[in-house]
Amino acid sequence: MRYRAVIDQNLFVFDDLKQVMAFASPVRSGDYLAGIGAPSAQERMAARYALADVPLKQFLTEALIPYEDDNITRLIIDGHDAQAFAPVSHMTVGDFRNWLLSEQATSDTLSNLAPGLTPEMVAAVSKLMRNQDLIAVARKCRVVTRFRDTIELEGHMAVRLQPNHPTDDLRGIAASTLDGLLMGSGDAVIGINPASDSLAIAGDLSRMLDEIIQRFEIPTQSCILTHVTNTVRLIEDGAPVDLVFQSIGGSEKTNRSFGVTPEILGEAYEAALSLQRGTTGDNVMYFETGQGSALSADANFGVDQQTCEARAYALARRYKPLLVNTVVGFIGPEYLYDGKQIIRAGLEDHFCGKLLGLPLGCDICYTNHAEADQDDMDALLVLLGAAGISFIMGIPGADDVMLNYQSTSFHDALFLRETLGLKRAPEFEVWLQRMQISDLEGRLQPPSPNALLSGLSSLKSLVA
Repeated sequence: MRYRAVIDQNLFVFDDLKQVMAFASPVRSGDYLAGIGAPSAQERMAARYALADVPLKQFLTEALIPYEDDNITRLIIDGHDAQAFAPVSHMTVGDFRNWLLSEQATSDTLSNLAPGLTPEMVAAVSKLMRNQDLIAVARKCRVVTRFRDTIELEGHMAVRLQPNHPTDDLRGIAASTLDGLLMGSGDAVIGINPASDSLAIAGDLSRMLDEIIQRFEIPTQSCILTHVTNTVRLIEDGAPVDLVFQSIGGSEKTNRSFGVTPEILGEAYEAALSLQRGTTGDNVMYFETGQGSALSADANFGVDQQTCEARAYALARRYKPLLVNTVVGFIGPEYLYDGKQIIRAGLEDHFCGKLLGLPLGCDICYTNHAEADQDDMDALLVLLGAAGISFIMGIPGADDVMLNYQSTSFHDALFLRETLGLKRAPEFEVWLQRMQISDLEGRLQPPSPNALLSGLSSLKSLVA
């Protein structure tokens, strides 16, 4: 089916909905690398005009990646909730944008609507929005999850404490963990990206984090960000696994390049649930995504990278995750060239994930060969804070010494919380006060020498 738009008496014709979506996307290097970006700004605007007139129902009948060829498409179509979709089923994409920005679209309304929306619908409407529109709608979405604490209550923002080490040295990881805890970070998760694929090392890391959490009675959860099949083996071996991690993408071929299928994820989900390690809830999955992953796996099928990213969220929500993290600038400038593109992508991903009913966080980051710097990340940090981000990263000095990229620091989280009045997870906040790390207002207190030395002594004993 062809789509048309007229601008200044010029007729623009698009081959299909997939091309309309690609041409309507804001400029990003990945789409031009794939050969699907709009040839001109005028054609980009024409595609947006055409997209605004597309009925939302059209996305249920015109699949961007064929139903018979892709299990993510089948998951999206077969799992669609027609009853939840009914209130907006008569709208075009343009109508939907206007409704989302209206007072009718309340937090409760958007929560009820989420199961009726497909990734393609939310990706489409995002292409018609300015940055402030993405922020205004996303901040109305509230997706609360629980394991040992409660994440994303209104006015709250959590932090993943990321104590990576280039050689998986337990003492180095323990020291970074203590640093983060004393800076008030870690309520989202204490999550380690291991440098090694060794199952033995992953088990050691899991046991060390668990002993820290149990010894200090910290209301948080741990996660070793290894392949999902490794985590299942850790569970079978009796390791203390809290959350199951996996990177996922928006097409079947992308996920196969990661070595996963929905069935494998389902087995891991059930295995983690069976442990019953959560105290406040049973959200046991942690997913990471990123624009460009489908193209880098030659698995985008001509679909623009932002829509591919949104399709990954459909897979994620099947497993009721505690956390979903878009690692927005990690893949490199081939996909998001500069700070402007990274900022836009971060806001898009957060908007799409929240609208689909996911607890979306963001690793606000860039690689050293991108045309971006920490000022760009500061801008995205504040914008996502205003948009109601679920969680961000807390990394010593904002510089990950194992993954070799730039992200956000413990101090960045303190800045954002103080500037925007954002609180930590309530259970974690009470723990910080009990440990005399923060006062009753959530402000950090200078740690007493005895408390600090005691903490160091305890951590040293774990890795002796």
